[in-house]
Amino acid sequence: MATWFAFLRGINLGRRQIKMAELKTCLEAVGFADIKTVVASGNVRFSGEGKGEAIKARMEAAIEAQFGFAVGVVLRSEAELKAMLDSRPFASLDPKADATRHVLMSDGPLPKGITLHGMPGDTEIFRIDTRDLYVVGYRRPNGRYTEGVEDALKPLYARLGKDHLDTMRNWNTIEKMLA
Repeated sequence: MATWFAFLRGINLGRRQIKMAELKTCLEAVGFADIKTVVASGNVRFSGEGKGEAIKARMEAAIEAQFGFAVGVVLRSEAELKAMLDSRPFASLDPKADATRHVLMSDGPLPKGITLHGMPGDTEIFRIDTRDLYVVGYRRPNGRYTEGVEDALKPLYARLGKDHLDTMRNWNTIEKMLA
């Protein structure tokens, strides 16, 4: 069995509540094994047989059947997640910067040649890969870090359309997934 990483979009917001213990039970019931959840925002490390699309479809169907609402899943293989971490996308970030690091993981390819402009001192687009976009949010006077991310990503979403599936995670969470 291969090791996979699932990132569930938009859970534990409003009425879309899923307890991680219940998610684990749900996924075990459809044949996944070695399940470990990381943080309560829908990050799952697990083992499973099959190709990525089949695993994603099985997981999404099981979650909807169990919890009564559809949840999009962005899936990465162990090799893909290791490659993401090994590429060190934030290596040039000043370690003393008062900033947070995030990755926007897309279910499909991001538009080729897209250029996104951050806002100095607020949001910086660090790198854009085939399916992943790396963002740094700097601390604002109000204490928040990611207020400008939505504005910086508007040109991307204008090209992707409303049916596109992606989810953003704090880089610390990504680092924990392989631990």
